[in-house]
Amino acid sequence: MSRPTRRKDAARTIAFTVLREVWGNGAYANLALGQRREGLHAADAAFVTELVSGTCRALGTYDLIIARASGRALNSLQPAVVDVLRLGTHQLLAMRVPTHAAISATVDLAALQIGERVAGTVNAILRKVAAHDVAGWLELLSEGSDERGRLALATNHPRWIVDAWAQVLPADELADALAADNVAPSPCLVVRPGLADRAELGGTPTRWSPFGAHRDGDPSAVDVVREGRAGVQDEGSQLVALALARATAPAGPWLDLCAGPGGKSALLAGLAREAGELLVASELQPHRARLVADNLRAYREPNRPVTIVADATRPAWRDGAFARALADVPCTGLGALRRRPESRWRRKPTDLPGLVALQRDLLSTAIRSVAPGGVVAYVTCSPHPAETVEVVAGATGVTVLSAPEHLPEVPDAASGDFVQLWPHRHGTDAMFLALLRRNA
Repeated sequence: MSRPTRRKDAARTIAFTVLREVWGNGAYANLALGQRREGLHAADAAFVTELVSGTCRALGTYDLIIARASGRALNSLQPAVVDVLRLGTHQLLAMRVPTHAAISATVDLAALQIGERVAGTVNAILRKVAAHDVAGWLELLSEGSDERGRLALATNHPRWIVDAWAQVLPADELADALAADNVAPSPCLVVRPGLADRAELGGTPTRWSPFGAHRDGDPSAVDVVREGRAGVQDEGSQLVALALARATAPAGPWLDLCAGPGGKSALLAGLAREAGELLVASELQPHRARLVADNLRAYREPNRPVTIVADATRPAWRDGAFARALADVPCTGLGALRRRPESRWRRKPTDLPGLVALQRDLLSTAIRSVAPGGVVAYVTCSPHPAETVEVVAGATGVTVLSAPEHLPEVPDAASGDFVQLWPHRHGTDAMFLALLRRNA
């Protein structure tokens, strides 16, 4: 008996390759996508983007559907087969791909990329997936769940994230906040102060940051970005840097404690130069320090910013050496799920203790690094209480300033003395900001 003729589909093959890099090698979906889709026609590039991003976004829900449809645990299937099934499930349940085409193309993909032996299994499971639409599957999977459990399924979030958001949001905003995580943001550009004017960015000016603009298309095609006089940065990141620059502090150099990849450093460097001060950007990883230096390359004397490779938990500078310090600490990144949809399934509650310990150490370093009267901005791209208010509550030797008073133009951002931005309220990443003044 002859084997069926298999049709190779370039777009689906790229999507499968990216998904394997994400779940097999720990790659970031947006970066892997950017590297793989070059040279595709616009329609194919858009198809690949939706296929990968949508699959990553709903992956946990799709895994439950695949397990129910197959009647077996996912770990009993080859990982590559699981990724093929995830791609097929997304086409069947969330894309306007006809059922026959979605199944046929996915079976061909499995046969060509994994082997003919898995084609029958993939075909059988996808036909069972196709027996219900997404609403039908959600109804089946939600049986016996409470309200938050149903909300987690409907918005493609792990339950633990839903529970964490419920701690910090009014109940009537919870669904909107989770839904906003599923809407990809438009590209946001930012000028380097003193090197470019916002008008050079084109696009639509950001609502509150005086430095940014939203502009669709490839940022590298914009002259000021290509020249290093502007970059790509979410408006929320722009705002927290602006708040630090607005705080009253002694004269002296500024420090970016965890600078990589350098977006906030580049904005702070310009603001520091306008104040007649120098920015020192410190980064632990040499490859990330090179990214910081590249972001700062357009600055020249006077007060040209300095990039160093250093471990901020064992600082290479003396205590009290700086007037201001930004501690944009490593975190779960749960505030940027719009950009990295896979993070919601990659991160686990067990990641928090180690990250929180590091965050406390870095905040302590930042406080020691500023002179008495100096100001520290503690920033995370996560609204999780364990990474935000609970870390700040453990800080000693400081007075908490009113962060909202330093961003008075931004509505509905105050969370006590802190600023908490949200995608559904502000159209930004969910950035947290605390401003702390070192006591005498």
